[in-house]
Amino acid sequence: MGKKALIVGGIVMVAAASAWMVFRPDQALRVAAGVAAHHVCSMTFIGGQDPKRTYDELVVPMIGSVAGHLLSVHVSPETQSVEVSSPLRSLARASFTRGYGCRLDLPGNVPLVADPPEATTSGRLDDDFAPDEAVATRKPAVAAALDRLFIEREGEPVKQVKAVVVVKDGVVVAERYADGFDVHTPLISFSVAKSLTNALLGMLVSEGKLRVDQPLDPPEWRQPGDARASITVEDLMRMRSGLAAEEAESAFSPVAQMEFLHGDMAGFAAAQPAKEPPGKTFEYTSADTVLLDRKIGELIGGGPAGLRAYAQSRLFRSLGMHDVTMEFDGKGTFIGSTYLYASARDYAKFGLLYLNDGVAPTGERLLPREWVAWSRTSTLGAPYGAGFWTNDGPSRPAKWRVEGGFPKDGFFASGTMGQRIYIVPSEKLVITRFGYSAPPDYGIEDDVALIKAVIESYR
Repeated sequence: MGKKALIVGGIVMVAAASAWMVFRPDQALRVAAGVAAHHVCSMTFIGGQDPKRTYDELVVPMIGSVAGHLLSVHVSPETQSVEVSSPLRSLARASFTRGYGCRLDLPGNVPLVADPPEATTSGRLDDDFAPDEAVATRKPAVAAALDRLFIEREGEPVKQVKAVVVVKDGVVVAERYADGFDVHTPLISFSVAKSLTNALLGMLVSEGKLRVDQPLDPPEWRQPGDARASITVEDLMRMRSGLAAEEAESAFSPVAQMEFLHGDMAGFAAAQPAKEPPGKTFEYTSADTVLLDRKIGELIGGGPAGLRAYAQSRLFRSLGMHDVTMEFDGKGTFIGSTYLYASARDYAKFGLLYLNDGVAPTGERLLPREWVAWSRTSTLGAPYGAGFWTNDGPSRPAKWRVEGGFPKDGFFASGTMGQRIYIVPSEKLVITRFGYSAPPDYGIEDDVALIKAVIESYR
Protein backbone atom coordinates (compact mmCIF):
# COMPACT_ATOMS: atom_id res chain seq x y z
CA MET A 1 0.00 0.00 0.00
CA GLY A 2 1.26 3.42 -0.91
CA LYS A 3 3.78 1.62 -3.12
CA LYS A 4 6.10 3.60 -5.32
CA ALA A 5 7.03 2.27 -8.73
CA LEU A 6 10.00 0.15 -7.76
CA ILE A 7 12.09 -1.10 -10.63
CA VAL A 8 13.45 -4.43 -9.52
CA GLY A 9 11.34 -6.25 -12.08
CA GLY A 10 12.50 -3.88 -14.77
CA ILE A 11 16.17 -4.45 -14.09
CA VAL A 12 15.75 -8.19 -14.44
CA MET A 13 14.73 -7.48 -18.01
CA VAL A 14 18.14 -5.98 -18.75
CA ALA A 15 19.49 -9.50 -18.96
CA ALA A 16 16.77 -10.62 -21.35
CA ALA A 17 18.09 -9.55 -24.75
CA SER A 18 15.20 -11.22 -26.55
CA ALA A 19 12.80 -8.78 -24.86
CA TRP A 20 14.69 -5.66 -25.93
CA MET A 21 12.09 -4.31 -28.35
CA VAL A 22 9.23 -4.89 -25.94
CA PHE A 23 10.62 -3.92 -22.57
CA ARG A 24 13.37 -1.40 -23.43
CA PRO A 25 15.95 -2.26 -20.76
CA ASP A 26 17.70 1.03 -21.57
CA GLN A 27 14.54 2.72 -20.26
CA ALA A 28 14.70 0.60 -17.09
CA LEU A 29 18.23 1.78 -16.43
CA ARG A 30 17.21 5.41 -17.01
CA VAL A 31 14.39 5.02 -14.49
CA ALA A 32 16.80 3.43 -12.00
CA ALA A 33 19.20 6.31 -12.53
CA GLY A 34 16.37 8.79 -12.00
CA VAL A 35 15.44 7.11 -8.71
CA ALA A 36 19.07 7.29 -7.59
CA ALA A 37 19.66 10.89 -8.66
CA HIS A 38 16.48 12.25 -7.11
CA HIS A 39 16.54 10.36 -3.82
CA VAL A 40 20.24 10.92 -3.14
CA CYS A 41 19.83 14.62 -4.00
CA SER A 42 16.83 15.07 -1.71
CA MET A 43 18.18 13.19 1.27
CA THR A 44 21.58 14.90 0.93
CA PHE A 45 20.52 18.51 0.44
CA ILE A 46 17.16 18.47 2.28
CA GLY A 47 17.64 15.67 4.79
CA GLY A 48 21.32 16.28 5.54
CA GLN A 49 22.11 12.57 5.19
CA ASP A 50 25.26 10.86 3.95
CA PRO A 51 24.88 10.18 0.18
CA LYS A 52 26.44 6.71 0.26
CA ARG A 53 24.29 5.63 3.19
CA THR A 54 21.20 6.91 1.37
CA TYR A 55 22.18 5.05 -1.79
CA ASP A 56 22.82 1.78 0.06
CA GLU A 57 19.82 1.88 2.41
CA LEU A 58 17.14 3.66 0.36
CA VAL A 59 18.01 3.49 -3.33
CA VAL A 60 19.50 0.03 -3.87
CA PRO A 61 16.53 -1.79 -2.25
CA MET A 62 14.28 0.08 -4.70
CA ILE A 63 16.27 -0.43 -7.91
CA GLY A 64 17.82 -3.82 -7.16
CA SER A 65 21.41 -4.89 -6.64
CA VAL A 66 22.12 -5.38 -10.37
CA ALA A 67 21.31 -1.76 -11.20
CA GLY A 68 22.92 -0.69 -7.94
CA HIS A 69 26.26 -2.06 -9.11
CA LEU A 70 25.88 -0.74 -12.66
CA LEU A 71 25.31 2.87 -11.61
CA SER A 72 27.80 5.43 -10.33
CA VAL A 73 26.66 8.42 -8.25
CA HIS A 74 28.51 11.73 -8.16
CA VAL A 75 27.42 14.37 -5.64
CA SER A 76 28.51 17.96 -6.23
CA PRO A 77 28.23 20.16 -3.12
CA GLU A 78 29.32 23.15 -5.22
CA THR A 79 26.41 22.94 -7.67
CA GLN A 80 24.12 21.10 -5.21
CA SER A 81 23.39 18.44 -7.77
CA VAL A 82 23.68 14.67 -8.19
CA GLU A 83 24.64 12.96 -11.44
CA VAL A 84 24.15 9.25 -12.04
CA SER A 85 25.91 7.40 -14.85
CA SER A 86 26.51 3.93 -16.23
CA PRO A 87 29.95 2.79 -17.38
CA LEU A 88 29.09 4.19 -20.83
CA ARG A 89 27.24 7.48 -20.28
CA SER A 90 25.43 9.87 -17.97
CA LEU A 91 21.85 8.75 -17.36
CA ALA A 92 20.23 11.22 -14.94
CA ARG A 93 20.90 14.42 -13.05
CA ALA A 94 18.96 16.03 -10.20
CA SER A 95 19.44 19.57 -8.92
CA PHE A 96 18.57 21.19 -5.60
CA THR A 97 16.85 24.59 -5.39
CA ARG A 98 16.72 26.14 -1.93
CA GLY A 99 13.14 26.08 -0.66
CA TYR A 100 11.94 23.73 -3.41
CA GLY A 101 14.00 20.60 -2.89
CA CYS A 102 15.27 18.48 -5.77
CA ARG A 103 13.97 17.58 -9.20
CA LEU A 104 15.35 15.72 -12.17
CA ASP A 105 16.89 17.83 -14.93
CA LEU A 106 14.54 17.08 -17.82
CA PRO A 107 13.76 18.89 -21.08
CA GLY A 108 11.25 21.72 -20.68
CA ASN A 109 11.71 22.29 -16.95
CA VAL A 110 10.60 25.78 -15.93
CA PRO A 111 13.08 27.65 -13.69
CA LEU A 112 12.57 27.85 -9.94
CA VAL A 113 13.64 30.91 -7.98
CA ALA A 114 15.61 29.86 -4.91
CA ASP A 115 14.73 31.22 -1.49
CA PRO A 116 17.24 33.64 0.00
CA PRO A 117 19.72 31.87 2.32
CA GLU A 118 18.11 33.19 5.50
CA ALA A 119 14.56 32.16 4.57
CA THR A 120 12.73 29.16 5.99
CA THR A 121 9.86 27.38 4.33
CA SER A 122 7.23 27.98 6.97
CA GLY A 123 8.43 30.33 9.69
CA ARG A 124 8.84 28.95 13.20
CA LEU A 125 6.25 29.15 15.90
CA ASP A 126 6.98 28.77 19.58
CA ASP A 127 5.10 25.79 20.95
CA ASP A 128 5.18 23.36 23.85
CA PHE A 129 4.61 20.27 21.73
CA ALA A 130 7.77 18.59 23.04
CA PRO A 131 11.27 19.39 24.34
CA ASP A 132 14.18 19.72 21.92
CA GLU A 133 15.50 16.26 22.70
CA ALA A 134 13.78 12.94 22.03
CA VAL A 135 11.18 11.89 24.60
CA ALA A 136 11.85 8.52 26.22
CA THR A 137 8.85 6.38 27.06
CA ARG A 138 8.06 5.50 30.66
CA LYS A 139 5.96 2.49 29.67
CA PRO A 140 7.83 -0.86 29.54
CA ALA A 141 5.45 -2.36 26.96
CA VAL A 142 5.90 0.64 24.67
CA ALA A 143 9.68 0.41 25.03
CA ALA A 144 9.53 -3.28 24.10
CA ALA A 145 7.37 -2.50 21.06
CA LEU A 146 9.88 0.15 19.96
CA ASP A 147 12.68 -2.41 20.34
CA ARG A 148 10.72 -4.72 18.08
CA LEU A 149 10.45 -1.94 15.50
CA PHE A 150 14.10 -0.90 15.48
CA ILE A 151 16.19 -3.99 16.24
CA GLU A 152 17.33 -5.96 13.20
CA ARG A 153 17.11 -9.73 13.53
CA GLU A 154 18.78 -12.33 11.39
CA GLY A 155 16.41 -14.08 9.01
CA GLU A 156 13.79 -11.30 9.18
CA PRO A 157 13.10 -8.59 6.57
CA VAL A 158 15.25 -5.48 6.88
CA LYS A 159 13.63 -2.83 9.10
CA GLN A 160 15.81 0.29 8.82
CA VAL A 161 13.37 2.33 10.91
CA LYS A 162 14.61 5.91 11.18
CA ALA A 163 12.07 7.74 13.34
CA VAL A 164 9.02 7.02 15.50
CA VAL A 165 6.95 9.58 17.43
CA VAL A 166 4.01 8.65 19.66
CA VAL A 167 1.49 11.39 20.55
CA LYS A 168 -1.16 10.60 23.15
CA ASP A 169 -3.76 13.20 24.19
CA GLY A 170 -1.84 15.84 22.25
CA VAL A 171 1.47 15.20 24.04
CA VAL A 172 4.59 13.40 22.77
CA VAL A 173 4.97 10.42 25.12
CA ALA A 174 7.58 8.37 23.26
CA GLU A 175 10.16 8.83 20.52
CA ARG A 176 13.06 6.96 19.03
CA TYR A 177 15.49 7.79 16.21
CA ALA A 178 18.17 5.88 14.32
CA ASP A 179 21.76 7.09 14.34
CA GLY A 180 22.07 10.21 12.19
CA PHE A 181 18.41 11.14 12.60
CA ASP A 182 16.84 13.35 15.26
CA VAL A 183 13.79 15.48 16.10
CA HIS A 184 14.67 17.98 13.35
CA THR A 185 15.64 15.63 10.49
CA PRO A 186 13.50 16.08 7.36
CA LEU A 187 12.13 12.71 6.19
CA ILE A 188 10.91 11.77 2.73
CA SER A 189 7.15 11.21 2.62
CA PHE A 190 6.66 9.11 -0.48
CA SER A 191 2.88 8.54 -0.70
CA VAL A 192 2.19 10.10 2.70
CA ALA A 193 2.13 13.26 0.56
CA LYS A 194 -1.22 12.12 -0.87
CA SER A 195 -2.76 12.94 2.50
CA LEU A 196 -1.42 16.49 2.23
CA THR A 197 -3.13 16.71 -1.15
CA ASN A 198 -6.31 15.67 0.67
CA ALA A 199 -5.83 18.55 3.13
CA LEU A 200 -5.26 21.14 0.42
CA LEU A 201 -8.37 19.96 -1.41
CA GLY A 202 -10.39 20.08 1.81
CA MET A 203 -9.30 23.65 2.44
CA LEU A 204 -10.31 24.68 -1.07
CA VAL A 205 -13.68 22.99 -0.56
CA SER A 206 -14.16 24.91 2.70
CA GLU A 207 -13.35 28.14 0.85
CA GLY A 208 -15.98 27.41 -1.80
CA LYS A 209 -13.42 27.10 -4.60
CA LEU A 210 -14.01 23.42 -5.32
CA ARG A 211 -16.56 20.61 -5.02
CA VAL A 212 -15.56 16.97 -4.86
CA ASP A 213 -18.43 15.97 -7.16
CA GLN A 214 -17.36 18.29 -9.96
CA PRO A 215 -15.55 16.92 -13.04
CA LEU A 216 -11.83 17.62 -13.04
CA ASP A 217 -12.14 19.07 -16.56
CA PRO A 218 -8.50 19.29 -17.68
CA PRO A 219 -7.96 20.66 -21.21
CA GLU A 220 -6.76 17.25 -22.42
CA TRP A 221 -10.25 15.76 -21.84
CA ARG A 222 -12.45 18.37 -23.51
CA GLN A 223 -12.82 16.81 -26.93
CA PRO A 224 -16.44 15.76 -27.65
CA GLY A 225 -17.04 12.17 -26.61
CA ASP A 226 -13.91 11.85 -24.45
CA ALA A 227 -14.59 8.98 -22.06
CA ARG A 228 -12.56 10.71 -19.33
CA ALA A 229 -14.66 13.89 -19.22
CA SER A 230 -16.89 12.59 -16.42
CA ILE A 231 -14.03 11.80 -14.01
CA THR A 232 -14.63 13.83 -10.84
CA VAL A 233 -12.37 15.14 -8.12
CA GLU A 234 -13.71 12.44 -5.81
CA ASP A 235 -13.02 9.71 -8.38
CA LEU A 236 -9.38 10.77 -8.41
CA MET A 237 -9.15 11.11 -4.63
CA ARG A 238 -10.58 7.62 -4.19
CA MET A 239 -8.43 6.04 -6.94
CA ARG A 240 -11.44 4.96 -8.99
CA SER A 241 -10.75 7.10 -12.07
CA GLY A 242 -10.64 4.22 -14.55
CA LEU A 243 -7.48 5.62 -16.16
CA ALA A 244 -4.96 3.19 -17.63
CA ALA A 245 -2.18 4.42 -15.35
CA GLU A 246 -0.87 1.35 -13.59
CA GLU A 247 1.43 1.78 -10.59
CA ALA A 248 3.49 -1.38 -10.37
CA GLU A 249 6.88 -2.50 -9.11
CA SER A 250 8.36 -2.17 -12.58
CA ALA A 251 10.28 0.45 -14.52
CA PHE A 252 7.84 -0.04 -17.37
CA SER A 253 4.68 0.98 -15.51
CA PRO A 254 3.13 4.33 -16.50
CA VAL A 255 3.74 5.79 -13.05
CA ALA A 256 7.48 4.97 -13.15
CA GLN A 257 7.71 6.67 -16.54
CA MET A 258 5.72 9.65 -15.25
CA GLU A 259 7.92 10.19 -12.22
CA PHE A 260 11.38 9.62 -13.65
CA LEU A 261 11.24 10.26 -17.41
CA HIS A 262 8.77 13.15 -17.81
CA GLY A 263 9.14 16.67 -16.49
CA ASP A 264 5.43 17.40 -16.96
CA MET A 265 4.01 14.67 -14.73
CA ALA A 266 0.42 15.93 -14.76
CA GLY A 267 0.49 16.29 -18.55
CA PHE A 268 1.68 12.70 -18.84
CA ALA A 269 -1.03 11.52 -16.43
CA ALA A 270 -3.74 13.43 -18.31
CA ALA A 271 -2.63 11.77 -21.55
CA GLN A 272 -3.36 8.27 -20.23
CA PRO A 273 -6.46 6.69 -21.79
CA ALA A 274 -9.52 5.42 -19.97
CA LYS A 275 -9.71 1.66 -19.62
CA GLU A 276 -13.14 1.69 -17.98
CA PRO A 277 -15.72 4.22 -16.76
CA PRO A 278 -14.92 5.98 -13.47
CA GLY A 279 -16.37 4.69 -10.22
CA LYS A 280 -16.27 0.98 -11.07
CA THR A 281 -12.91 -0.22 -9.75
CA PHE A 282 -10.41 0.85 -7.10
CA GLU A 283 -6.88 0.96 -8.53
CA TYR A 284 -4.14 2.78 -6.63
CA THR A 285 -2.13 5.13 -8.85
CA SER A 286 -0.12 8.29 -8.22
CA ALA A 287 -1.28 9.57 -11.60
CA ASP A 288 -4.69 10.35 -10.09
CA THR A 289 -3.13 12.44 -7.32
CA VAL A 290 -0.81 14.40 -9.62
CA LEU A 291 -3.84 15.44 -11.68
CA LEU A 292 -5.46 16.75 -8.50
CA ASP A 293 -2.30 18.63 -7.60
CA ARG A 294 -2.29 20.44 -10.93
CA LYS A 295 -5.90 21.47 -10.26
CA ILE A 296 -4.92 22.72 -6.79
CA GLY A 297 -2.16 24.83 -8.29
CA GLU A 298 -4.51 26.32 -10.87
CA LEU A 299 -7.09 27.28 -8.23
CA ILE A 300 -4.55 28.86 -5.89
CA GLY A 301 -2.49 30.52 -8.61
CA GLY A 302 0.97 32.03 -8.53
CA GLY A 303 2.84 28.91 -9.63
CA PRO A 304 5.03 26.98 -7.18
CA ALA A 305 5.68 30.09 -5.08
CA GLY A 306 1.96 30.78 -4.78
CA LEU A 307 1.11 27.24 -3.72
CA ARG A 308 3.95 27.16 -1.20
CA ALA A 309 2.87 30.48 0.29
CA TYR A 310 -0.72 29.23 0.59
CA ALA A 311 0.33 25.97 2.25
CA GLN A 312 2.68 27.75 4.64
CA SER A 313 0.32 30.51 5.74
CA ARG A 314 -2.93 28.55 5.78
CA LEU A 315 -1.79 25.09 6.86
CA PHE A 316 1.78 24.59 8.08
CA ARG A 317 1.90 27.71 10.21
CA SER A 318 -1.51 26.96 11.73
CA LEU A 319 -0.30 23.49 12.69
CA GLY A 320 3.10 24.62 13.96
CA MET A 321 4.93 22.59 11.30
CA HIS A 322 8.46 23.87 10.71
CA ASP A 323 10.66 23.89 7.61
CA VAL A 324 8.45 21.79 5.37
CA THR A 325 9.71 21.22 1.83
CA MET A 326 7.33 20.57 -1.07
CA GLU A 327 8.81 19.42 -4.39
CA PHE A 328 7.50 20.38 -7.84
CA ASP A 329 7.77 18.82 -11.28
CA GLY A 330 9.29 20.45 -14.35
CA LYS A 331 6.11 22.39 -15.12
CA GLY A 332 5.63 23.65 -11.56
CA THR A 333 3.04 21.13 -10.35
CA PHE A 334 3.38 20.06 -6.72
CA ILE A 335 4.26 16.37 -6.66
CA GLY A 336 1.68 15.75 -3.96
CA SER A 337 1.63 12.08 -4.80
CA THR A 338 5.12 11.50 -3.51
CA TYR A 339 7.49 14.26 -2.42
CA LEU A 340 7.08 16.11 0.86
CA TYR A 341 9.77 16.48 3.54
CA ALA A 342 9.26 17.22 7.23
CA SER A 343 10.39 15.96 10.62
CA ALA A 344 8.63 13.05 12.30
CA ARG A 345 7.18 15.50 14.83
CA ASP A 346 5.81 17.74 12.12
CA TYR A 347 4.18 14.77 10.43
CA ALA A 348 2.61 14.04 13.82
CA LYS A 349 1.25 17.60 13.96
CA PHE A 350 -0.32 17.01 10.56
CA GLY A 351 -1.87 13.80 11.91
CA LEU A 352 -3.33 15.76 14.83
CA LEU A 353 -5.29 17.90 12.36
CA TYR A 354 -7.17 14.75 11.32
CA LEU A 355 -7.39 13.42 14.87
CA ASN A 356 -9.12 16.69 15.81
CA ASP A 357 -11.63 16.56 12.95
CA GLY A 358 -9.92 19.20 10.82
CA VAL A 359 -9.44 21.81 13.55
CA ALA A 360 -5.97 23.34 14.08
CA PRO A 361 -4.41 23.97 17.54
CA THR A 362 -5.33 27.62 17.06
CA GLY A 363 -9.00 26.61 17.09
CA GLU A 364 -9.42 27.44 13.41
CA ARG A 365 -11.36 24.91 11.36
CA LEU A 366 -9.21 24.16 8.32
CA LEU A 367 -11.20 21.27 6.86
CA PRO A 368 -14.97 21.07 6.32
CA ARG A 369 -17.10 19.35 8.94
CA GLU A 370 -17.37 15.63 8.21
CA TRP A 371 -14.36 15.85 5.84
CA VAL A 372 -12.25 13.55 8.00
CA ALA A 373 -15.03 10.95 8.35
CA TRP A 374 -15.59 11.09 4.59
CA SER A 375 -11.86 10.78 3.88
CA ARG A 376 -11.48 7.59 5.94
CA THR A 377 -14.60 5.90 4.55
CA SER A 378 -13.58 2.92 2.41
CA THR A 379 -13.87 3.00 -1.38
CA LEU A 380 -15.67 0.13 -3.14
CA GLY A 381 -14.76 -2.21 -0.29
CA ALA A 382 -11.02 -1.50 -0.59
CA PRO A 383 -8.96 -0.52 2.49
CA TYR A 384 -8.57 3.00 1.08
CA GLY A 385 -10.63 6.12 1.52
CA ALA A 386 -9.74 9.46 -0.06
CA GLY A 387 -6.03 9.99 0.50
CA PHE A 388 -5.83 7.68 3.53
CA TRP A 389 -5.76 3.94 4.10
CA THR A 390 -8.54 2.91 6.45
CA ASN A 391 -9.77 0.18 8.77
CA ASP A 392 -13.32 1.02 7.73
CA GLY A 393 -14.95 -1.50 5.41
CA PRO A 394 -14.89 -5.25 4.85
CA SER A 395 -11.42 -5.79 3.34
CA ARG A 396 -9.11 -8.49 4.65
CA PRO A 397 -6.22 -6.07 5.43
CA ALA A 398 -8.57 -3.87 7.46
CA LYS A 399 -9.90 -6.88 9.35
CA TRP A 400 -6.35 -8.10 10.06
CA ARG A 401 -5.31 -4.71 11.46
CA VAL A 402 -8.35 -4.46 13.70
CA GLU A 403 -7.82 -7.99 15.03
CA GLY A 404 -4.19 -7.06 15.75
CA GLY A 405 -5.17 -4.15 17.98
CA PHE A 406 -5.46 -1.20 15.58
CA PRO A 407 -9.03 0.03 16.27
CA LYS A 408 -11.78 0.08 13.67
CA ASP A 409 -11.91 3.89 13.55
CA GLY A 410 -8.17 4.04 12.82
CA PHE A 411 -6.78 5.24 9.50
CA PHE A 412 -3.36 6.21 8.20
CA ALA A 413 -1.29 7.99 5.60
CA SER A 414 1.15 5.59 3.99
CA GLY A 415 4.17 5.62 1.68
CA THR A 416 6.37 2.86 0.35
CA MET A 417 9.09 1.37 2.56
CA GLY A 418 7.12 2.22 5.71
CA GLN A 419 6.43 5.95 5.84
CA ARG A 420 3.24 6.21 7.90
CA ILE A 421 1.08 8.49 10.05
CA TYR A 422 -1.36 6.45 12.16
CA ILE A 423 -4.46 8.19 13.55
CA VAL A 424 -6.85 6.64 16.11
CA PRO A 425 -9.56 9.16 17.12
CA SER A 426 -11.14 6.91 19.76
CA GLU A 427 -7.81 6.70 21.60
CA LYS A 428 -6.64 10.29 20.91
CA LEU A 429 -3.53 8.72 19.43
CA VAL A 430 -1.19 9.66 16.57
CA ILE A 431 1.95 7.68 15.72
CA THR A 432 4.42 8.59 13.00
CA ARG A 433 6.84 5.97 11.73
CA PHE A 434 9.39 6.51 8.96
CA GLY A 435 12.12 4.28 7.55
CA TYR A 436 13.40 2.13 4.70
CA SER A 437 11.78 -1.21 5.52
CA ALA A 438 11.64 -4.23 3.25
CA PRO A 439 8.63 -5.82 1.55
CA PRO A 440 6.26 -7.53 1.62
CA ASP A 441 4.57 -5.52 4.39
CA TYR A 442 7.20 -2.82 5.07
CA GLY A 443 7.05 -3.43 8.82
CA ILE A 444 3.33 -2.88 9.34
CA GLU A 445 3.02 -5.91 11.65
CA ASP A 446 5.49 -4.30 14.06
CA ASP A 447 3.60 -1.00 13.76
CA VAL A 448 0.30 -2.60 14.72
CA ALA A 449 2.01 -4.18 17.73
CA LEU A 450 3.19 -0.72 18.79
CA ILE A 451 -0.30 0.73 18.41
CA LYS A 452 -1.70 -2.05 20.57
CA ALA A 453 1.02 -1.59 23.21
CA VAL A 454 0.41 2.15 23.46
CA ILE A 455 -3.35 1.75 23.76
CA GLU A 456 -3.07 -0.91 26.46
CA SER A 457 -0.39 1.02 28.36
CA TYR A 458 -2.48 4.17 28.65
CA ARG A 459 -5.81 2.62 29.65
